[in-house]
Amino acid sequence: MRLTTKGRYAVTAMLDLAFHGEKRPVTLTDIAKRQHISLSYLEQLFARLRRAGMVEGVRGPGGGYQLSRTAAEISIADIIAAVDETIDSTRCGGKANCQNNQPCLTHDLWLGLSDQIREYLASISLHDVLQRKNVRQVAERQDKQVVLSGTELGLRRDARA
Repeated sequence: MRLTTKGRYAVTAMLDLAFHGEKRPVTLTDIAKRQHISLSYLEQLFARLRRAGMVEGVRGPGGGYQLSRTAAEISIADIIAAVDETIDSTRCGGKANCQNNQPCLTHDLWLGLSDQIREYLASISLHDVLQRKNVRQVAERQDKQVVLSGTELGLRRDARA
């Protein structure tokens, strides 16, 4: 299966948003810092996620993004599809033209694997992933790292003054 950084980053960003957006909107800058994803790349992903109706922007002070549905209603497969990523293990993109414009010997095998992966990801919601203890621990650790790096940066600025 070819899942590029676009799909991986979209899922990561949506998990971050679901975790941190429980109380208030989350800025893309905050997600970028915690997840080490370029802000411009996040802007592109969130434009697609917004068009797919998964997130909505909140304007003004304290603004940012929030989920437009509950985390339980958004599947991992939905996120991947929203950013135009395909879940496909075939060489031909599922077109059955892998060998001289005909299906290859293993076409159905890889097509079946793609279906299984798609079904698996469709059965898992953001909420399901967030309920995993290790996921919450990682999110909390990332928060601390961002706070610490911001504090260190502030200390360095104060020392120069």
